[in-house]
Amino acid sequence: MKMLQLAYANLKEHFLTTTLSIMLLSIGVGMVSFIVTVSEQLNDRFNRDIRGIDMVVGAKGSPLQLILSAVYQVDNPTGNIPLSEVSKIQRHPLVKYSIPLSYGDSYQGFRIVGTDTLYLSHFKAKFREGKPWQKSMEVVLGSTVAERLGMGLGGHFHGTHGFEEEGHAHEEMHYSVVGILESTGTVADRLILTSTESVWDIHNHEEAADAEEDQTHEESEEHVHDKEDHDHEEGSAEITALLVKFKNPMGMMQLPRFINEKTSMQAALPAIEINRLYELMGIGFSTLQTIGILIMIIAALSVFISLLNSLKERKYELALMRSLGASPAKLFALVIQESLLLCLAGYVFGIILGRIAVMTLSSFGEEQFHFSVSQSGVSAVEIWLLPFTLGIGLVAAAIPAIRAYRSDISTILRNE
Repeated sequence: MKMLQLAYANLKEHFLTTTLSIMLLSIGVGMVSFIVTVSEQLNDRFNRDIRGIDMVVGAKGSPLQLILSAVYQVDNPTGNIPLSEVSKIQRHPLVKYSIPLSYGDSYQGFRIVGTDTLYLSHFKAKFREGKPWQKSMEVVLGSTVAERLGMGLGGHFHGTHGFEEEGHAHEEMHYSVVGILESTGTVADRLILTSTESVWDIHNHEEAADAEEDQTHEESEEHVHDKEDHDHEEGSAEITALLVKFKNPMGMMQLPRFINEKTSMQAALPAIEINRLYELMGIGFSTLQTIGILIMIIAALSVFISLLNSLKERKYELALMRSLGASPAKLFALVIQESLLLCLAGYVFGIILGRIAVMTLSSFGEEQFHFSVSQSGVSAVEIWLLPFTLGIGLVAAAIPAIRAYRSDISTILRNE
């Protein structure tokens, strides 16, 4: 215990170099912890959301944008697709099942998605309260939506056009909450789900209202009603995207190419597009992780130089300790303990720094995309970083410790 106290006192005496070494180690440990935690959680969330979705059909445009908008609900849709063409895909013999999606509105930043109850089954969603929608304008709230909005069964709200909170409100019609889902750990937690008819009805009502304002006073009431019916037929003939599950691998080989070449729609394969996204993100993550490890190595050099300089300054003191009965092994252990204390402090502060960074990113993601990165308990990266950091300390202390062990006390005392 006295040796440990002496090691602490020696580090405290060289406050500036000790602080610099701890700061460098903390930054390196924090960066590695943050990057690994975020990349693992993003990969897990991405894989969980695309599980069971073999193909996404939507309007022509960027395949990645289609995947991000239809599966993850984090981008704008590429457009709408005609229901007449969608129906042919749904009835295709290689399609096991398909889930239509219609969206374009939101409430306080949460997307309102028109679909059918198969969407709930696909994500294995269970009801915490209430039941699925039965008619138009009834909605089911994901667990995150219900928690953030503080809304329960029987709640009413007006949707807004677009995905921004300050969008134009559809005040002429309101949604009624009939169900609240338990947490699924998927994109369903962050959505307001309703029937496809709800999305059609609210937009057809808006189009009809706009058309009625444009009518001159000379137009008859009958003509206005005909126009409303006509708009309803046109609006209800489109959806935004279709999620598809194949019966067998032949669907993957035949349908995407057929859709892309023979129809006005595009087919995107989530597995392929997300792998491309992983490659792009992976370069950035790997670069930052490498930078973090390099900083830790630089910190190790700082520890090495600090211990070596300290050893030169204290060689007379160490010689006196030898003359008073301290063995070479004790001097060796003293230098090792100083290095391990430095690295342990750097590790602790680095983990704290990494967790603060994760909390900051989570807060930003929650605000912008309603997506959070959680970190509860001790993670695997935090466990393996401890021996890795202490190992760096041992390597950095090896030469100074050996020099302390081999010091010639008679020569040092005579020269001093």
